[in-house]
Amino acid sequence: MKIFPAIDLLDQKVVRLYQGDYEQKEVFGDDPVAFARSFEEEGANYLHLVDLDGAKAGKLHYFDVAKKIVQQTNLFVEVGGGIREEETIQHCLAAGVHRVILGTIAQKDPAFTKAMLKKYGNKIAIGVDAKEEKVAVEGWLEKTATDAFTFCQQLVEWGAQTIIFTEISRDGTGEGINLPLYEKLNQLDCDIVASGGVASLADIKGLKQLGISGVIVGKSLYNGSLQLADVLAAGEAEA
Repeated sequence: MKIFPAIDLLDQKVVRLYQGDYEQKEVFGDDPVAFARSFEEEGANYLHLVDLDGAKAGKLHYFDVAKKIVQQTNLFVEVGGGIREEETIQHCLAAGVHRVILGTIAQKDPAFTKAMLKKYGNKIAIGVDAKEEKVAVEGWLEKTATDAFTFCQQLVEWGAQTIIFTEISRDGTGEGINLPLYEKLNQLDCDIVASGGVASLADIKGLKQLGISGVIVGKSLYNGSLQLADVLAAGEAEA
């Protein structure tokens, strides 16, 4: 199972939000490239980079950060947050970003999303953020009436090969992963990356046993409740 340490950027700082609330942020530093290098030194192969300013504004703000991380590490880097135009996708991929995450636009513009999935294939992941099992958009600020699981089924029909599923109510809380939810999602014919609330090695092992493709780990690495080496060992160990 792939382990993605997360770097979330807001106001030029590396932060973690609590339940997706921009007012409840914890700042951990102002050098995202140093964090990325440190994750790599600890054994990570993957990185999940989120532009929270971009998610709110609908336009990627920290392209330069993504580019520097790609240049200065050998990490597989995926980037999300406010990516709503093909030009931005092209820029990211040309700069060496390995995968671009579409979020809000997937909900709001199905035709664009289908076209991008068809054109770029596994270079695109769809980020589905759910609040009380409904899809949330606009940097998590707006909850829709769309059922999250039904939407994921639709995405697979559109050609999505990877879905990054975040449970907002657990994100940044350390409450632990909702394993039954991921068991259901794993029935879909695509790779599922779990995100939101990873609190223990039991969460990592549980997701691995389900056959989940990857997991994003954020706050628990920053506050020291989990060590990346342990997470990597649990995620990559033979079941």
